[in-house]
Amino acid sequence: MTNPLFCQDYTVGEDDVITITVYNQPQLSTKVRVSGDGAIVLPLLGNIRVKGLNVIEISEKLTGLYADGYLVNPQISVFIEEYSSKKATILGMVKTPGHYSIRQHTTILEFISMAGGLAANAGSTAIITRKSKAFLNKPEMETIQIDLASLIEKGQTSQNVPIYNGDSIYIPKMEVIYINGEVKKPDAYKYEQGTTIIMAITLASGFTDKAAPGKIKIIRKINGEEVVITKTDMDEPVLAGDIIVVPESIF
Repeated sequence: MTNPLFCQDYTVGEDDVITITVYNQPQLSTKVRVSGDGAIVLPLLGNIRVKGLNVIEISEKLTGLYADGYLVNPQISVFIEEYSSKKATILGMVKTPGHYSIRQHTTILEFISMAGGLAANAGSTAIITRKSKAFLNKPEMETIQIDLASLIEKGQTSQNVPIYNGDSIYIPKMEVIYINGEVKKPDAYKYEQGTTIIMAITLASGFTDKAAPGKIKIIRKINGEEVVITKTDMDEPVLAGDIIVVPESIF
């Protein structure tokens, strides 16, 4: 359900649909779409510009116009039926990427929900690109990184920022590390910054009885080429995309 306070703050624009109710005057009540020049056409009044006004301002404007020779003490309500003028884009690891209409105070969680929610392989961050407020008349852009893990898992509401008209949101793919060989659960695991070799082994439920912990290798891509690192320490940090290989003991 739309929060009425949000509707009151929202300023209408091109392609928005608004319902105008003139009480006790059903012939004047109507549903209209805002035209490309920001106007609507109403009975008796004709072409009225409403772009950039919120519902309260539109109601006050129409009340004044109808009171000027048409109606005695008109009572008018305005409701936004369809939000279409303000849009943002979401790409990457969501179920239905694309362009979506936004309302006043739409948050990043609400916007992700509009796109069907996060995909199973979504990363733990969201990257918002928007026009910088400091350069509204210039094509300067700013980038904001949102910690989705803190927001979703820990309820850190400071990360639930509002989305604005023209914003572009990108959800990168989840970064992983691969653990192969003599571990109990070899698989791909979510990478988190600061993960060490021993922490990675713990993710894979530890070594098997046949493991040779002193001979662990890391296969890492550096400048597009695979490099095998053989001298490793259990407290050594791993990087996203690393393949940790635990060989079998020859004894």
